[in-house]
Amino acid sequence: MEFLEPAFMQRALLAALLVGITAPAVGVYLVQRRQALMGDGIGHVAMTGVGLGFLLNSSPVWMATLVAVAGSVAMELIRAYGKTRGDLTLALLFYGGMAGGVLLINLSPTGSNANLTSYLFGSLSTVSPEDITAISVLAAFVVLVTIGLRRQLFAVSQDEEFARVTGLPVRALNLLIAVTAAVTVTVAMRVVGLLLVSALMVVPVAAAQQLSKSFRATFVGAVVIGVVVALSGTVTTYYVEAPPGATIVLYAIGIFIVLTLLATPLAKRRARAAEAAARACDAKVPATRRPTDDVKV
Repeated sequence: MEFLEPAFMQRALLAALLVGITAPAVGVYLVQRRQALMGDGIGHVAMTGVGLGFLLNSSPVWMATLVAVAGSVAMELIRAYGKTRGDLTLALLFYGGMAGGVLLINLSPTGSNANLTSYLFGSLSTVSPEDITAISVLAAFVVLVTIGLRRQLFAVSQDEEFARVTGLPVRALNLLIAVTAAVTVTVAMRVVGLLLVSALMVVPVAAAQQLSKSFRATFVGAVVIGVVVALSGTVTTYYVEAPPGATIVLYAIGIFIVLTLLATPLAKRRARAAEAAARACDAKVPATRRPTDDVKV
């Protein structure tokens, strides 16, 4: 347990644990809504917040949170009410957010491209106690929303029209999902980086879906996979000189491939069993008498 001795590794493992929980917890709703790329758009917008934090000499994490939340709300409102196509909106968020972040951080007297790189791809060794405080507060918000309002969020993610008929505040819940996704992006940027955070939000969910049939099982499985790959990737980077974000995402993709290979024969076995049960059921049901059976010739 040598990796537990350095203080920076203790902070890194705690941050990785929180990211492993929060990213899939939000990602399961985004996958249900078919918005798997939403994390990418928010991540690029958050780059502007990071650059603004360096320029104003304030916390990049909190500034990125504010900018990402504003961007996610604008994105959701445009999706709901605007006539602009969704792919064009995502493109504007991608390019505008990235350009703004690069420009602002280079205008800052204390910032540089090296600082920006640590936020783009993650840098566990630079996670400070202040970052841990911010990540913990934001992660607590994400967990409270995703678990406390899971029934309402699932209903909205599954069928907005049905949720509206049942009396749920669909508009407010959609905005809440967008805000929670934005907060999750800023929670994860110090561990996996802004460019790879969307993968940690989506890949564990896709992996859990290979073996689960219910939303609850998918939710729990995705969080477990997220925690396992986040902690494993963090420990790996202590012994191997490798970027943490890329390592964590590759572990997640590896688990997805393994579970997919395991799920394929299992699905075939279940299909054969269901077919055999259907044939057995048909054999027990007596044949229906034809109307001509009672007609005398």
